[in-house]
Amino acid sequence: MELLTNTNHGLYCPQADVYIDPWKRVKKALITHGHSDHARPGHQQYLCHTKSVAILKHRLGKAITVQGVDYNECIRINGVQFSFHPAGHIIGSCQIRVEYKGEVWVITGDYKTQDDGVCTPYEVVQCHTMITECTFGLPVFRWEAQEKVAKNINAWCLENERNGETSLIYAYSLGKAQRVHALLEEGIAQVYTHPTVYKTNEVLLEQHLFDRTSICFDKDHFPKKGGIIIAPVAFSRSNWVKKNRKLQEAMVSGWMQMRGTRRRQGLDQGFVLSDHADWKGLLMAVKESKAERVIATHGYQDVFAKYCTELGLQGETYDTAFEGETVDV
Repeated sequence: MELLTNTNHGLYCPQADVYIDPWKRVKKALITHGHSDHARPGHQQYLCHTKSVAILKHRLGKAITVQGVDYNECIRINGVQFSFHPAGHIIGSCQIRVEYKGEVWVITGDYKTQDDGVCTPYEVVQCHTMITECTFGLPVFRWEAQEKVAKNINAWCLENERNGETSLIYAYSLGKAQRVHALLEEGIAQVYTHPTVYKTNEVLLEQHLFDRTSICFDKDHFPKKGGIIIAPVAFSRSNWVKKNRKLQEAMVSGWMQMRGTRRRQGLDQGFVLSDHADWKGLLMAVKESKAERVIATHGYQDVFAKYCTELGLQGETYDTAFEGETVDV
């Protein structure tokens, strides 16, 4: 019997009778991080990293039953040992290590190997079998240094401010929005955050997990020009955006590296910055894990699994309901 199996409810550990990031309702769910494709409503019990507890309650409801554990803290369930390790994806994100009778598996969840200065950096966890995401599992995806991207974002915002135009930056409300905000130079312009982002920031601020403040965006009381707005992509379809002619719109995403993405989204600018590992990061994670078996999921899984096989590893794929990073949220 496999230590972990892929079921129609999600990744399942039969010995412990628990699921990891299940997409259908289950009794006990171990959660890698707070994004909605990994942390879904309806489970009877949630187990996540301590930093994710408030995030899950904010997104799934305060009434949920959730237990937080620290990084590297071990929990035993029916003889199976579980521990959570930094994934470097967003605040509170983790890889989950599963050990039973000397066999070790690691489920990476979403992760990046680049230290963003906001969340706990990725930690190498050695194992026999690694279930890894591969959202950007193609050689074309290679991220530039964050410092260079930050310099470009700030230069763009400053130019817009000088021209009396508002900089509207689209980013995930949890994770990317905080990362972008932290990269903005102090005093470059007044920062406003869309209510969805603002409320997420407030949760993180209350837990002392984030330290940047902003003004909650209100379309009825917003200056006609200037400033920086950080908002989810869905805001791009609002009437306010469509009618405002003094806007410069940009998206921050790994997909901005693909030609034509910016044009198809009708953007003025695109910045390549992802909270997922690039090709080099994925290969480094696999190599340093010492895994003999690599199971790829959500992304270019077939390509990545095949490449792992060419490296002499046992490459396989799992079909899951995880979405990775998208440009339409």
